[in-house]
Amino acid sequence: MNGLIIIPAFQAGRYLGNVLKDIIKGISFPGDILVVNDGSSDETEVVAKSFGVYVLSHKNNLGKGAALISGFDFAVRNNYEFVICMDADGQHDPKFVPDFISAYEAGEYDLIIGSRQIVPGKIPFDRYLSNAFTSVVVSLVAGRRIHDSQSGYRLLTVNLIRKLRLQTHQYETETEILLQGIRKYQARVGEVPISVTYSGEKSHINRLTDTLRFVKIVLKILGSF
Repeated sequence: MNGLIIIPAFQAGRYLGNVLKDIIKGISFPGDILVVNDGSSDETEVVAKSFGVYVLSHKNNLGKGAALISGFDFAVRNNYEFVICMDADGQHDPKFVPDFISAYEAGEYDLIIGSRQIVPGKIPFDRYLSNAFTSVVVSLVAGRRIHDSQSGYRLLTVNLIRKLRLQTHQYETETEILLQGIRKYQARVGEVPISVTYSGEKSHINRLTDTLRFVKIVLKILGSF
């Protein structure tokens, strides 16, 4: 196997070192790590380079989707088999990486989602409401149950990535990946259970703006296929 962990990072200097340390020391990963520094003005790039991982840097902040697309392009150019996407703020525990790899090795899935336990009290209430709404909508449009459509902890095969024609650049890109993959390319989607840790880190999501972007991409995809 030859995989790539992609970590989109914006103003993540405070958390990124611990994330990389946990990945490097905590798991045996058959591949490499890439940090995509999305125009950060803090120490994000310096921290990433200090760990000797691959680093790509956007001059300006382009959005999480743009960071993912840069990571996907890197994976395609360098002939990786699969990518695992993780957030830079420490919410995604690397201990679940072997679970993603085991699901990938079974050969049944093109995209594997890390599914959180989405219940009030386990995550911030506004995130619970947002995820409940978007997961119901995505499930209806996809024609199959997606329990955690907004989870950024995912594995994608590079074969699927090569097919995708992504047009968004913000947080709605994760929805576009799901719906385009399922509706246009009949991607086989699996899930692995994960837990996340919320430690008061600041979210870069704008609930109103990003919800409107979500609705827009859903309507666009419905009109396309």
